[in-house]
Amino acid sequence: MQSPVPLNALLAILPEIILCVSACALFVMEPFIPKEKRDIMAYFSLVALTLSGLSLILLCGKNISAFNGMIVVDQYALVFKTLLLGASILTILISFQYIKIERIHLGEYYGLILFATIGMMLLPAATDLLSIYLSLELMSMSFYILAAFMRKDAKSIEAGIKYFLAGIFTSGLILYGIAFLYGITGTTHLGAIRATLASQSAPSILANPILFFALVLLITGFGFKIAAVPFHMWAPDVYEGAPTPVTALLSVGSKLATFSAMLRVFVFGLVVNANDWQQLLWVIAALTMTLGNVAALVQTNFKRLLAYSSIAHAGYLLMGLLAKSESGMAAVITHAVAYLFMTLGAFTMIILVCKEGSRGDQISDLKGLGQVYPMVGIAFILFALSLIGIPPTAGFVGKLLLFGAAIDGQFYWLAVIGVLNSAISLYYYFKVATVMFMEDPPDDIRPSFSMPLKVGLLVMAVTTVAIGLYPEPLIRTAFSSIRVLF
Repeated sequence: MQSPVPLNALLAILPEIILCVSACALFVMEPFIPKEKRDIMAYFSLVALTLSGLSLILLCGKNISAFNGMIVVDQYALVFKTLLLGASILTILISFQYIKIERIHLGEYYGLILFATIGMMLLPAATDLLSIYLSLELMSMSFYILAAFMRKDAKSIEAGIKYFLAGIFTSGLILYGIAFLYGITGTTHLGAIRATLASQSAPSILANPILFFALVLLITGFGFKIAAVPFHMWAPDVYEGAPTPVTALLSVGSKLATFSAMLRVFVFGLVVNANDWQQLLWVIAALTMTLGNVAALVQTNFKRLLAYSSIAHAGYLLMGLLAKSESGMAAVITHAVAYLFMTLGAFTMIILVCKEGSRGDQISDLKGLGQVYPMVGIAFILFALSLIGIPPTAGFVGKLLLFGAAIDGQFYWLAVIGVLNSAISLYYYFKVATVMFMEDPPDDIRPSFSMPLKVGLLVMAVTTVAIGLYPEPLIRTAFSSIRVLF
């Protein structure tokens, strides 16, 4: 009997199938596991993510087009899938102790992380506007619930509602943009859209008001998802209110997955009319870097500070997209890897000082942490140096490539703005470091260590330095993976 779905298509989504079955199993398992043994669910999730990662090996070297071209598994998709799986694994590692303290040690927590990971992993493989939209929705719906997962915490409920309202508004904008683009080209497939636009005689998007409107809607929709200025308003409140591991995954996974889709849309699908969207994204990138860094200067809440830092990094990543070149795209992937480890590491500092009755998200909660636990303080210094872009860290490599790509693309002033903003960030990151090392610790300072968190923190710190010292393999992989877009 012939399978209704070709085996080739099932192989293309095998990593996602593994996660989907595992997530459903977690929802079923949870009622039968005693509260004191719920760590089993965390380890089960880690095994599921690991198996999903191992299944990617079967796809290496292949170029599979499935579901009528809506999903393509190529080296570009595999690189981002691996990156996003790593983000989810590290998120679960740093969640062990935190969710016990916040009393949200439930199977649904892990199940929703797996469903969010499925949506994130499908985005870099999506080559049709509809598959991009559906993947975004799967990812976003999981995060709506996770943001409000601490149902007895007013800030968490507020975060969930705000993110939900911003998300559904964003989804509507993207869907309208897709509808207009379909009306003009008669297709939603990125390759066919590219071919149709190339055959049209109009030299500019501005010559076609409907096409221009579709472009604005798509940029606005994606801008909300990556928290770019002026579409960033939801981010600080949501980042502050959501559970800290969820905030970390939202800051890293959601942003990088959305960028992976944006690269396909703007570099592959709309590259014919690139000069028009470049002008708009230039302004957005400059505003995003500047507002993110300037607003972070006055923050006393560490999660809000990292929220504005995340906004600023969206601006840096947009520089690579603007370059519209192999070097620009490779720079985005390289900085995305660096951003993952250094940002998750910074959020781990908040988890360490979280305790009963205190969320640990104020900068003052980190007083003396570096004095009492020097290795933790050194780890934060590494993450801070990387976020600023100082050698020998991964962040330096990523920013160097991004600024170089901007200069190669003749975006000289944007590169200057990026360098100046990196200098601004030096102040607020080392303001936190000063609190950690120079102020006296409270008598009751007891970080929430667990063995999985120690493993995760060690991996993040070592990788941040390792990439900075020897970036060549990562850069080579980034360049080879993006060639499929050209």
